[in-house]
Amino acid sequence: MLKSNPMAQDNSQVDILLIGHLTRDLITNHPNSDYRLGGTVSFAAITALRLGRQPTVITRAALDTNLSELPPDVDLHILPSPTTTTFANVYTEHGRIQYCYTPAAAITADEIPVTLRQPRAVLLGPLVNEIGGDIPPIFSDSTLVVAVPQGWMRRWDETGRVYSKPWDSAEIILPHVDVLVLSLEDIDNDLARLEPFFKHVPMVVLTEYRDGSTLYQRGEDGRMRETKIPPRPAKEVDPTGAGDIFATAFMIRLQETGDPMQAARFANITASFGVEHKGVTGIPSRDQVLAYMETFPFVL
Repeated sequence: MLKSNPMAQDNSQVDILLIGHLTRDLITNHPNSDYRLGGTVSFAAITALRLGRQPTVITRAALDTNLSELPPDVDLHILPSPTTTTFANVYTEHGRIQYCYTPAAAITADEIPVTLRQPRAVLLGPLVNEIGGDIPPIFSDSTLVVAVPQGWMRRWDETGRVYSKPWDSAEIILPHVDVLVLSLEDIDNDLARLEPFFKHVPMVVLTEYRDGSTLYQRGEDGRMRETKIPPRPAKEVDPTGAGDIFATAFMIRLQETGDPMQAARFANITASFGVEHKGVTGIPSRDQVLAYMETFPFVL
């Protein structure tokens, strides 16, 4: 399932495929506010480029969406939509309050070209339940499939205020996923909510904000074993997108090395650099991450 050397692959093969809505992230919680480009696929695409990989994005957005924050090296496939999914993130001492406006429609399997269905790795990054159960099965066994489930685990009221909800489609999607990456926020800090996921997916990574992450792997006896992965201390400026940066870095390093623990350490460090600046400006280079890992090695 895992590939040891991405540079040894057929150059015609899609490298990193990212699926999900890009978003308008409002600067203030007002519909006419200025916005930054956001969404899992946006952060993931820039992370992939900074780490030396080539991202391809399949998304849905309105034609008038400002995409200038995405580098021209991103292979962007935009499906038509009258609206672009819009979010407002309000950070308080008690955590994030989120609002969702103008959600775009779902992305379906028949909209994904056959030529893009055998990438080295694919990240499923739904934000408003736009990825259904028809998409994960289209990828071959040779593709590493990673999912960030936040968009399957949220609902919003008539004001746009976002709340968590159970993941209704988990049993359909998870059998086709190799790695699930989610945060304490996604499960409302209730570790018991991980148990149903363990039945279907062999590897789960839980991000824990300033405390690093926890890696869960199914052993030969069928039980999940738990490994705490330490953080890199960071001076937080903007936490938006940290989980997306983490998931992308983890996927890339796991696909390259096959080592989940080192991949999680690599991802912790990448995300920690990312939160030290506004938006995507702090996402580090591969050399920067590897230099830190060499200076501060992770030993069990």
